[in-house]
Amino acid sequence: MDVLLVEDDPMIVGVLSDLLRDEGYRVSAVGRQDEAVALLASQAFDLALLDVTLAQGNGFAVCAAAREAHPGMPVIFLTASDDEYSTVAGLDMGAVDYVAKPFRARELLSRVRAALRRSGGGDAVLAAGDVRLDPASATVTKAGREVFLSALEYKLLLYLLQSKGRLVTRENLRDAIWDSAGEYVSDNSINVYIRRLREKVEDDPADPSIVVTVRGLGYKVGD
Repeated sequence: MDVLLVEDDPMIVGVLSDLLRDEGYRVSAVGRQDEAVALLASQAFDLALLDVTLAQGNGFAVCAAAREAHPGMPVIFLTASDDEYSTVAGLDMGAVDYVAKPFRARELLSRVRAALRRSGGGDAVLAAGDVRLDPASATVTKAGREVFLSALEYKLLLYLLQSKGRLVTRENLRDAIWDSAGEYVSDNSINVYIRRLREKVEDDPADPSIVVTVRGLGYKVGD
């Protein structure tokens, strides 16, 4: 997933870029309207995060260019918490959401994932071993036979497959699966959820080959 970040505050750029890259997104960050418009004309993006106020230009002009270059791409505005005009104007221009500054990391990531889901981003079938997950139909199969998962097990498997090949820490899982409720889930509880998922998708849950434990760090999904 490619994300265009248009923000002229170096501190916010650094924090957001690291946050998004840690989640597996590729980030292109610019701080000027003309730079953003040039990138939109030359490269495809899955989502754009736009600050309203820029040192050169503004986020509204970038949003207009984004709508013209990539009509189906979701745009999220970054706005000051008390700037109602910018929020309304951005939504009227076709932005799908806005995040008020200062933002919370888990909330922003949740908004990004929701925007991508609504736009159809990431709807390609995900696979590991003989397990297939189709986000479009929310179905999971193993060796061609449908596997019935609970809602939480499905969300857990979806996130793990989307992070295929990368280490997923328990903190990553807390942020991704339980972020909307803001609740804390213990390591023991996560171990229980992982064990239940393995019982449904592994040939041998005691010796997993799909959702593999990286001792002391978290989990990893391979080929």
